[in-house]
Amino acid sequence: MKTKISVLLSSMMFLQYYIWGAWYVTMGTYMGEVLKSSGMNIGAAYSAGAIATIISPFFVGMIADRFFAAQKIMGVLHLLGAALLYYATQVNNDSFYWVILVYSLLYMPTIALSNSVAFAQMTDAGKQFPWIRVFGTLGWIAAGLIISQLGIEKTAGTFQVAASVSIVLGLLSFALPNTPPKGQGEKANALAILGTDAFVLFKTRSFFIFFISAILICIPLSFYYGFANPFLNEIGLQNAAGKMTLGQVYLDVVCRYYFTRHLL
Repeated sequence: MKTKISVLLSSMMFLQYYIWGAWYVTMGTYMGEVLKSSGMNIGAAYSAGAIATIISPFFVGMIADRFFAAQKIMGVLHLLGAALLYYATQVNNDSFYWVILVYSLLYMPTIALSNSVAFAQMTDAGKQFPWIRVFGTLGWIAAGLIISQLGIEKTAGTFQVAASVSIVLGLLSFALPNTPPKGQGEKANALAILGTDAFVLFKTRSFFIFFISAILICIPLSFYYGFANPFLNEIGLQNAAGKMTLGQVYLDVVCRYYFTRHLL
């Protein structure tokens, strides 16, 4: 893989997860402090991402994989997402959930699209992808640290920062290597759209264990992201968002380095 392409893909991953990390971790604090939302409202807002994650594969399978180049549709989604992130700062508690839900429906497909763009350019994905993807983790960490240093984790500034970065990534997406639709010219059918072909993976014991483990891990994770930052701010911890990234540094960066160095 050429150095230029590697830099572009690394930048894409960094910005992709910087956007998410800039507002997602502190959204509960913003809702409680600014919107005066209840715990139920905060939980509902965090559920929007889960709903969007369920729906987004259908969108990607029906449209992105068949009609448009991945990098172009990713660019459009991020530009639209930037407008919604800014709009989220202009609404009250009653409308906030719906804005976040629509935004999540735009953002979640870009995770799969960014992976598609990256994999399409790699000659040895097993060795190259971890080093590209780690920049996404660095982007998430950088977002937490910068939000803390700016002192805006209790304000609408987190969404405004995320919106600005979303514009940058939206424009950068059009400069990414072309990734034409994989399913162009193929006839769409319900089974393909639902992704039933992937069910064969459950026959592999290791994949099945990983799948169950991922589901179980995501249950407490949703509580953590929804209420950890409000709790830490409530007890008076300074720069809570930045300190929450310390666990990310160890679990993602160190473990990923060990994996790529010793297991690949």
